[in-house]
Amino acid sequence: MTKVPFVAMSVALAALGTVLGFLTFQLRANGYEPYVESVATFSVLMYVTAALVMVTWVRDGRPRSN
Repeated sequence: MTKVPFVAMSVALAALGTVLGFLTFQLRANGYEPYVESVATFSVLMYVTAALVMVTWVRDGRPRSN
Protein backbone atom coordinates (compact mmCIF):
# COMPACT_ATOMS: atom_id res chain seq x y z
CA MET A 1 0.00 0.00 0.00
CA THR A 2 1.17 3.52 -0.64
CA LYS A 3 1.95 5.86 2.21
CA VAL A 4 -0.36 8.67 1.07
CA PRO A 5 -3.58 7.41 2.74
CA PHE A 6 -1.79 6.91 6.05
CA VAL A 7 -0.22 10.36 6.04
CA ALA A 8 -3.38 12.12 4.90
CA MET A 9 -5.50 10.40 7.52
CA SER A 10 -3.00 11.09 10.29
CA VAL A 11 -2.67 14.77 9.36
CA ALA A 12 -6.45 15.19 9.13
CA LEU A 13 -6.99 13.56 12.52
CA ALA A 14 -4.26 15.64 14.17
CA ALA A 15 -5.75 18.81 12.66
CA LEU A 16 -9.19 17.85 13.94
CA GLY A 17 -7.71 17.23 17.39
CA THR A 18 -6.09 20.67 17.33
CA VAL A 19 -9.30 22.40 16.28
CA LEU A 20 -11.24 20.60 18.99
CA GLY A 21 -8.59 21.59 21.53
CA PHE A 22 -9.04 25.25 20.63
CA LEU A 23 -12.80 24.81 20.74
CA THR A 24 -12.42 23.47 24.28
CA PHE A 25 -10.71 26.68 25.35
CA GLN A 26 -13.37 28.79 23.65
CA LEU A 27 -16.17 26.86 25.31
CA ARG A 28 -14.55 27.30 28.71
CA ALA A 29 -14.05 31.03 28.12
CA ASN A 30 -17.69 31.47 27.08
CA GLY A 31 -19.07 29.56 30.04
CA TYR A 32 -20.17 26.32 28.38
CA GLU A 33 -18.65 24.13 31.09
CA PRO A 34 -20.95 21.11 30.56
CA TYR A 35 -19.48 20.59 27.07
CA VAL A 36 -15.80 21.15 27.84
CA GLU A 37 -15.02 17.66 29.10
CA SER A 38 -16.71 15.95 26.16
CA VAL A 39 -14.94 18.07 23.55
CA ALA A 40 -11.58 17.71 25.31
CA THR A 41 -11.99 13.93 25.45
CA PHE A 42 -12.82 13.79 21.75
CA SER A 43 -9.77 15.98 21.00
CA VAL A 44 -7.47 13.57 22.82
CA LEU A 45 -9.15 10.65 21.07
CA MET A 46 -8.30 12.22 17.69
CA TYR A 47 -4.61 12.52 18.67
CA VAL A 48 -4.52 8.89 19.84
CA THR A 49 -6.19 7.75 16.63
CA ALA A 50 -3.66 9.72 14.56
CA ALA A 51 -0.84 8.03 16.48
CA LEU A 52 -2.37 4.60 15.86
CA VAL A 53 -2.61 5.36 12.14
CA MET A 54 1.10 6.18 12.15
CA VAL A 55 1.86 2.90 13.95
CA THR A 56 -0.14 1.08 11.28
CA TRP A 57 1.85 2.92 8.61
CA VAL A 58 5.15 1.81 10.16
CA ARG A 59 3.96 -1.77 10.53
CA ASP A 60 2.76 -1.80 6.92
CA GLY A 61 6.21 -0.78 5.71
CA ARG A 62 7.99 -3.68 7.39
CA PRO A 63 8.90 -6.67 5.26
CA ARG A 64 6.61 -9.64 5.59
CA SER A 65 7.80 -13.19 6.22
CA ASN A 66 5.67 -15.89 4.65
